[in-house]
This record gives sequence, C-alpha cells and structure tokens, in this order.
Amino acid sequence: MSAEPEAIRAFEHAGWQRAAAVYTDSFAHATAPFIKPLLEVAEFSPGQHVLDVACGPGHLAAAAAARGAAAHGLDFSAAMVGVARKTHPEIVVIEGDAEDLPYPDSMFHAAVSSFGMNHVPRPQVALAECRRVLKPGGRVAFTVWATPDVNIAWSLVFDAVARHGNRSATDAPPPGALGRPEQCLRALEATDFTDCSAEVVRAEWRLPSANEFVAALSAGTARTAALIAAQEPSALPAIINDIAGQAEGFRRNDHLAIPIAAVLAHGRKSTE
Repeated sequence: MSAEPEAIRAFEHAGWQRAAAVYTDSFAHATAPFIKPLLEVAEFSPGQHVLDVACGPGHLAAAAAARGAAAHGLDFSAAMVGVARKTHPEIVVIEGDAEDLPYPDSMFHAAVSSFGMNHVPRPQVALAECRRVLKPGGRVAFTVWATPDVNIAWSLVFDAVARHGNRSATDAPPPGALGRPEQCLRALEATDFTDCSAEVVRAEWRLPSANEFVAALSAGTARTAALIAAQEPSALPAIINDIAGQAEGFRRNDHLAIPIAAVLAHGRKSTE
C-alpha cells in the first residue's frame, strides 16, 4: 500500500478515536436527518442481514435493527466500537477495516454507510468489498457530505476561515472526491454495481447558537476539526464572529436551522 492511503488512514483514525466519546452529543445531530432516506434506498426486509460500514457509534445500524434487520456494524476505531457496543447492544459490532471486510462472500442483503465512505483512504476499494460481501441482488447505499457550494453549513466555516484565517493551515490529507453525485456514480459503476443512482438530499441542522455549531464541528469531526484547530488563536474570534453573523440568517426564534446537504448514492449487485 502506498504512503498516501496510510497517511489518510492514520489521520482519520486519530481523529475518530478522539471524537468517539463526544460524537453522539455533538456532530451526530447533523447526520441524524439522513438516516431514514439512507435506509429506505437500501431496500432490505425484516430478518435480513445488514452491514453498517464505518458505523461509528452505531446509530445507523441501530435504526436498521429497529426496522427488523439483523444489523452488524464495523469501524476501524476501537473507541467508536466501544461506544456502539455500549449504546446499542442489539447490534453486532466489530473493529475492522472497510477496505478489507472480515466477512465471507455473499453474507449480507444490504451494506450501508452513513458519512463513512468519504473517510476511507480508497472508497472504490471499500465499495468493492461491499459488493463482495453482498448477496446477489443486494444493495449498497451510502451518504457523503455534499460540496460546500451546495452545503451551507460547510460554506459558513470555510468562507469564514478564508476571510479571517488560513484554509491551508491544516496538515490533513486531501479529502476523497465523492462530494458530487456524478463522482459517487462513477465510484459505484467502477466497482460493477448496477441500477446506480446518486442525488443531493437536504436537511437542517438545528443548534442553539453559532458557538454550539463551531463546538460540534470541533468535537465531532476529523477534517473540519483539524482545520479549526490549525487556525491561529488570534484569528479564531473573527472566524467565529463571521460564522455567527452569517448563521443569523437561518435563525428561527430560539435556535438556528442551518441548511446541510449530502449526496445519497446507491446501487445493486447483479444477480448474474
């Protein structure tokens, strides 16, 4: 394996080990609105086996179990696995690599991932592994964050950093190219999935204040947290004030309702 995937894996692993303890009370509120549409396109039935790849604290797998699935979760962060096992004892969670799934061929009826594919070093390798462990006709479905030009929550941060800080300050490896529907489609088709589809889906992230918004990103993410942490301390007040000023446009009485957007992509393993 080349140094670049290893560098990405090391960075992401450190970030999610750190975020595990506080993720549920911070950034999980941003991902929660996308769980229902993700499970709907996965098209599994009660009693069928569903794998949640890069499961984090297990919220998606638990939602699948609530729909009657025999839910399994896998994550490379031991800290996240610990949280998932403690919080959701109804799912089977193991520590493992999304690019080398420790399951036999054709075990699952569906493989899903909630904002995980954008964190693996090589998404196409992970998708190929999903295809391997799926039964013929099984579906893969995943969400990734849309690019900032359509994802206002992210543009609030990146624009404020660009105006008052340094977008290049972080040493985080560059993110994978999965922020647009056409990129997700290419990844699915390159791994021999059929009946592929990808679209931008939108929701709102409700928060009491801009300070809570920045705190959730700092506590519960890897790349964005690294970007914020890399800014000069003297620049942070101006960055936060900028975010707060822009976010006020989305205030509803006692809370902010910041628009967020994801790409929802899915495909099917052929029956041939």
